[in-house]
Amino acid sequence: MKHRLRSRLAQILALVLVVTGWQLSRPFEASPETVASLAQRFSFEKHPLNTAATTRGIRTVAPAYQRIDHWISSLGAAVALADLDANGRSDDICLVDPRDESVRLQPVPGSGNRFAPVELKPTGLPYDATMVPMGCVPGDYNEDGEADTLVYFWGRSPILYLRKADPLTAASFVPQELVQPYKVWNTNAVALGDFDGDGHTDVAIGNYFPDGARVLDPKAVQPELQMQDSMSGGYNAGHNRLLLWQDAGDGTAPRARFAESATAFSPEMENGWTLALGAQDLNGDGLPDLYVANDFGPDRLLKNVSTPGRPRFELVEGVRHFTTPKSKTLGLDSFKGMGVAFPDLNQDDVPDMVVSNITEDYALHESNFAWVSQSKNVFEGGTARYDDHSEPLGISRSGWGWDIKTGDFAGDGQTQIIQATGFIKGTTNRWPELQELAMTNDELLIDPAMWPRFTSTDDLSGANPNRFFVKGPDGRFIDLASRLGVENRGPSRGLALADTDHDGRLDFAVANQWRQSHYFHNNRSTTHPFLGLRLVRPTTQCRGPARGGTSPAIGATVNVRSGAAGVRTAQVYPAGGHAGVSSPEAMLSLTDGTTTADVTVQWRDICGAWHSADVKLAPGWRTLLLDTDGTAREITR
Repeated sequence: MKHRLRSRLAQILALVLVVTGWQLSRPFEASPETVASLAQRFSFEKHPLNTAATTRGIRTVAPAYQRIDHWISSLGAAVALADLDANGRSDDICLVDPRDESVRLQPVPGSGNRFAPVELKPTGLPYDATMVPMGCVPGDYNEDGEADTLVYFWGRSPILYLRKADPLTAASFVPQELVQPYKVWNTNAVALGDFDGDGHTDVAIGNYFPDGARVLDPKAVQPELQMQDSMSGGYNAGHNRLLLWQDAGDGTAPRARFAESATAFSPEMENGWTLALGAQDLNGDGLPDLYVANDFGPDRLLKNVSTPGRPRFELVEGVRHFTTPKSKTLGLDSFKGMGVAFPDLNQDDVPDMVVSNITEDYALHESNFAWVSQSKNVFEGGTARYDDHSEPLGISRSGWGWDIKTGDFAGDGQTQIIQATGFIKGTTNRWPELQELAMTNDELLIDPAMWPRFTSTDDLSGANPNRFFVKGPDGRFIDLASRLGVENRGPSRGLALADTDHDGRLDFAVANQWRQSHYFHNNRSTTHPFLGLRLVRPTTQCRGPARGGTSPAIGATVNVRSGAAGVRTAQVYPAGGHAGVSSPEAMLSLTDGTTTADVTVQWRDICGAWHSADVKLAPGWRTLLLDTDGTAREITR
């Protein structure tokens, strides 16, 4: 008997190891009771943003890409939430719809017919069918207090639509090139911030296909019409760029001038296939650092060491511990970065980072990232003091991820994570071919003629549900999207967040690819004290006469020193991630019974000086004017 047991011991141990490994690798499943309890905190009402009719789902592409035209046609849906009509609420939408390649401004559903929908058209500028919009970014680009819009494209460099002080119509916008003369870029990401600390908002551009590549030109025959030269280290993409604000004018002929910095990014920083950018001050020095989420290669974290007029970044990477896989080390991954957001997951008042990747269980077996800060000084010793906690937090696997946003939708001080997912929808599953492609020699990968076909009937994660991650009682996040009716199955791209009606309940919008997009109004039954802040700066030129207008204080930070229910800090960087722009506001939850919150606000004024002010504020929505004399005072709008 003992001999028989000994002979079977190796088999028994192997079986135990297999079963144990299977148990450890299984995705966590919350109990029905836990799911029901968590779901009670949320409720959303779904509204369409455009028509349901879909008459096309494929673009005309260059001959080199004909066999993969569905893949090439997979991007373009985008959304932004902002205050476009100056009513004091971010209850207006900029929607990019690839079905007719339009960019439209309109009120959010249910907010009244305050203005007729406006379509932004590049009147008077070079434009043809080889150029299509990829996203829109509201902002005050000429610093006159009016809400302008930047639109970025495949096939050309971005266009600024500068607003005149007229009623909101198509005629009130003046189209202007962001760069003169325009160039052939293929842009997929834009981030706004005062990167050189001179007091003016600059524009970071994330490009995808090589510069000059006419991807959507059916007559184009160019060497630039290529795919990535590696699935894990592709550096043959378009160049990322930083455009510094120079000067501007207002009135009936508004203008804004930006100049490209030739030295801001080194080659290793600028040549990735960028799908998302995120600006955030990670170390509290008043300068926005930059996270670059790259497809087909390592993401980049850029520490900002700029001075006025001299932008400069340092590439920093994470610490690889003994048990850390290389691709789970910040800056060393080989994943497919699609989106980035900056929650405070461990509530240490230091921004963390969540990043979308391709995470199909049966496919590439990659992982989303949850880069959690390990030190108050996140750049201590010249390294990035962040470790990935996506697996223990329960957000490592979600599908083919795109934009990702974080916010407090329950109003109780806890962070939720929403994520857009899905790639191309069809009837034939092409994951086996994509898996084979992923193992192809890099020398062949760059040539689209060597790729398997991905055309109109082919499907890659085309029925993924969007995700709505809520932290459970054990600290793990649980996806409640289906339970809450916000799963929105199918290819989605951009996400935008705002409290559109200023009721203290955070709403959001989703841009869907080749299908109807939606706005989700938060109508939960519970109410909690909150502090909503519209942080604005005067449009006065540095040491010049006052002009009476205000602009969002991009880069301002908020710290609720007393009265916060959970997360205490926020930064105003609305433009970031992939194809989604949130409102330029800060909203933090307060403890029940709070009548006054002690708040510290920090900002850079238009002269480039950094200020800090302490204020006492009652709960609710408040507008603070952050002045050049270092004062922060409440105003009415």
